[in-house]
Amino acid sequence: MAIGNIYLIAAIAVVGGGLFGFDISSMSAIISTNQYSCYFNQGPRNADGTCQGPTSTTQGGITAAMPGGSFIAALISGYLSDMFGRKRAIMIGCVIWVIGSTICCAAQNIGMLVAGRFINGFCVGICSAQVPVFISELAPPTKRGRLVGLQQWAITWGIMIMFYVSYGCSFLDGPKAFRVPWGLQMIPAILLFFGMIFLPESPRWLARKDRWEECHAVLTLVHGKGDPNSPFVAREYQEIQDTWKFERENADVTYLELFKPNMINRTHIGYFTQVWSQLTGMNVMMYYITYVFLMAGLTSNANLVASSIQYVINVVMTVPALLFVDRWGRRPTLLVGAALMMTWLFANAGILASYGVYVPGGVDDKPEAKIQVSGAASKAVIACSYLFVASYAPTWGPVSWIYPPELYPLRVRGKAVALATSGNWIFNFALGYFVPPAFENITWKTYIIFGVFCIAMFIHVFFMFPETAGKPLEEVEALFTDPSGPRYIGIPAWKTRVAFKEAVALEHGDFEKKISNEYSPERVEHTVEKTGA
Repeated sequence: MAIGNIYLIAAIAVVGGGLFGFDISSMSAIISTNQYSCYFNQGPRNADGTCQGPTSTTQGGITAAMPGGSFIAALISGYLSDMFGRKRAIMIGCVIWVIGSTICCAAQNIGMLVAGRFINGFCVGICSAQVPVFISELAPPTKRGRLVGLQQWAITWGIMIMFYVSYGCSFLDGPKAFRVPWGLQMIPAILLFFGMIFLPESPRWLARKDRWEECHAVLTLVHGKGDPNSPFVAREYQEIQDTWKFERENADVTYLELFKPNMINRTHIGYFTQVWSQLTGMNVMMYYITYVFLMAGLTSNANLVASSIQYVINVVMTVPALLFVDRWGRRPTLLVGAALMMTWLFANAGILASYGVYVPGGVDDKPEAKIQVSGAASKAVIACSYLFVASYAPTWGPVSWIYPPELYPLRVRGKAVALATSGNWIFNFALGYFVPPAFENITWKTYIIFGVFCIAMFIHVFFMFPETAGKPLEEVEALFTDPSGPRYIGIPAWKTRVAFKEAVALEHGDFEKKISNEYSPERVEHTVEKTGA
């Protein structure tokens, strides 16, 4: 018997996002431990018996192996998802994660560790691309942002849980300190695999495969609470049929479809949503926060405990977005997040530049931490780091997963979101490689680079990212095909508005208060015919 409660469906599916979180902190909590540094040491032992660990370039490669695998898998996931379904694609990812975690747990050298993390990346690439698609195609419009945003919340929980597991294991002697947490991270993937068995398939994917009875059954189960005569189910089912009728001729699309004139604007918006989320510097701060706190004068256990606080902030501050992002809208959330993060990044750069003392060999012989601050300046760096996380968590964190699946028509959605997510992973890969040498060579100027990116993303969002909150997926098409706007762009982004109240009325069967004709299915149908989209 399939589960019909949309909250329970989302709670199970987003464990796939939690795997990404597990990976982040299984590395960030371990790279500063002596057990890890000595086992994978590439330099001489220090006089006190500690080790320098891998070189900054090698550590960048170890960290970047996972997003490197994720980039490739995210692109492949579009084909997997279209062929086998959203549900089975996620289950395939679970099997791959167990294989990769086994190799990491048993790693005898750096090469084996890199191979294991690369394979783990395949799972994360598949799940991070297809879990948002799976949930967005099942969720009603008024809850879609909240439910897809659970992906980011699951990531934050994964980061926090795994950090504390790794911190506890850091007190073990020898390689057990990292083998145990790398082995334990298999457990959530196993639970996800078996949990997915009890979830329904995406009704829109079923429609794409002409399995209309199953499509209607899933809509009845999830949206109609078992009532096949529910007005909202009837409207949703009819809308899916109408939309698919126009898309049928182009059902088997390739990635080239995404670069045609009528689609390239949406392709670039979805891709840059994921790219900008990386260029905020957030995941970099997660991977290498221990280096930042070393510069702030925190060492050993004090460093790890201080680092863990930001993971708690990340979990807690994601909650407001889950509760209110469908009311706030996507655009205001992204704009506010970019402005706030820019502020804290420039503040940290200014503090380190003005009050930092250069340490030639690096604090605690870590070349990535060549500047040290103390006193009030140290507290300010820590505070700005926490405020940065508190600004990212309710804004770019969840919205970067919510927004891309809303932009595309059904025929290209799986591949389009896969392409967008690949942008996340290729930049995650590049930044994972870039940051350790950047901290080593340009120190505080690293913050300036990410601050400038935040300015660029603010401008880009304001002029090009339309509002999609509250609109059924089939009706978002009208935003990009409206003939009154520029060709292939549609309604200018800054003129679009949240449609939450209208969507609530529709879900309660109040068709008198339906979404304005500007976004009606008939208007979509008309504009699709007119533009040939």
